[in-house]
Amino acid sequence: MKSILCFGDSNTWGCPPRRHFGDVPRYGPDVRWPGVVRTALGSDCTVVEEGLGGRTTVWSDPIEGEHKNGRTYLVPCLASHRPLDLVIVMLGTNDLKRRFGLSAADIAAGAGSLVDLIHASGAGPAGGRPAVLLVCPPPIAALDLFAEMFEGAAEKSRQLARHYEREAAARGCAFLDAGRFIRSSDVDGIHLDVDAHKTLGGVIAEELRTARWGRAD
Repeated sequence: MKSILCFGDSNTWGCPPRRHFGDVPRYGPDVRWPGVVRTALGSDCTVVEEGLGGRTTVWSDPIEGEHKNGRTYLVPCLASHRPLDLVIVMLGTNDLKRRFGLSAADIAAGAGSLVDLIHASGAGPAGGRPAVLLVCPPPIAALDLFAEMFEGAAEKSRQLARHYEREAAARGCAFLDAGRFIRSSDVDGIHLDVDAHKTLGGVIAEELRTARWGRAD
C-alpha cells in the first residue's frame, strides 16, 4: 500500500468560498480534493490530509501566528506519518498577502525549499526520500471579503506557475499547474468550489496513476 501526504492550506483543508468572516465551514471528506484522490486511487493508497487555513510556505505570520509557517510544521509532520511514498505540496496563496510583501519568485523559492526539506527528511520507504509533487495553486480571482488582505496579489498570482515550474525542474520533482485545470471562486477569490475540488483531485489522481512511486526524479 502506498502512502501519500497532502500538505497545504485552507484549500487542502476544505474551506468553501466565503462571503463572511466568522465560523469556518468545511467540505466533507469525499468532497475535498485529497478525498477525491483517495477515492480515485482506491484501497491501494492511504491519503493523509494536512491542510491548515492561512499556512504559508516558509513565513511566520506576524498576525495569525508562527504556527502558520509551513516549514516549521513540515518536519514533525513528515516524521509522524513516515514512511511516505509521496508528498503533495500545494502552498503559496497565503504568501500573496500584502503583509508579506513577497515577489512571485520569493514565494516559489519558499515552496522549493520545502521540496528540499522533504528530500532530505529520510521519511520515505526504508529511510529514503519521498517523491514530491509540487502543485502551483490557481491564480486569485475576483476579490471581495479578502480584497484588502490580498491587495495587489492577483497579478502576482498569475506569475507563480512559471517560477514554481522552474523550482520543481531544478529539484527533479514532479510539477502541476493547478491553474491549467481549475480557477479560484469569484465568491471570495481564493477558495475552491466543489467542482474545482473534484476536478483537481481527478487530475492529480490521473497523474499519480502513471507516477514512478518512491522515486524523487
